[in-house]
Amino acid sequence: MRIGILGTGAIAEAVVRGIAADGHEITVSDRSATRAAALAREVAGLRVAPNQAVLEAADVVILGLVAGAAATVLPGLRFRPGQRVISLMAGAALTEVAAWVAPARAEAVMLPYPAIAAGGSPILAFGDTELVTALFGARNRIFALASEAELADFLVAQAVLSPLALALADTAAWLAPRVSDPAAAEVFLRDLVATSLAAGPLRDLLAALDTPGGYNRRLRQHMERAGLTRDLRAGLEDLAGQAPPR
Repeated sequence: MRIGILGTGAIAEAVVRGIAADGHEITVSDRSATRAAALAREVAGLRVAPNQAVLEAADVVILGLVAGAAATVLPGLRFRPGQRVISLMAGAALTEVAAWVAPARAEAVMLPYPAIAAGGSPILAFGDTELVTALFGARNRIFALASEAELADFLVAQAVLSPLALALADTAAWLAPRVSDPAAAEVFLRDLVATSLAAGPLRDLLAALDTPGGYNRRLRQHMERAGLTRDLRAGLEDLAGQAPPR
């Protein structure tokens, strides 16, 4: 496909890397000139061009802009009939994107994560997700959602990743000075959590870790008494009541 990407932030860069070996003609905008130039040096055949030239070279357009900037940038560009648009912007409704890119067709909102660069990443998507699946489905798991309200709830839920990473970082910091190889502390914990979560449903993992008197059960009960579950749910409800950043 002839693919144009407006915006070259970290997520847009990861998207490029994720499809770089698939034989597409990819043009990225020079909006972030330094990052775009570095990417062009690493990805064979990648072109860098001004925003309008990106559109002229593309049949599929991926919007990697911040939603607040998109409201200013996109209305000044000339899209054309037949172009298919995927938005990576969490803060813009699909109907809003459709108005900005007309007469092109805004097909889907897609919310990837940095791991899309290597594959094996979850991707949240809403709208007509056929194009998203065609481009990214072979290497990643697409979660095609029924509504933008559902997409918003998934966005709230995915925020658990940061506190989980913080808990692991704090645990690694506790363990590192107690062992002969401090660097092994974080590697061990990352491997332990990644393989345990990938093995199957959470309920099965929790049951397996619920040995009476075992370390896992005792620490979990300590955290529950300290309000972990209560505070987590309160934080999720608080996020659910707030609009996503634009």
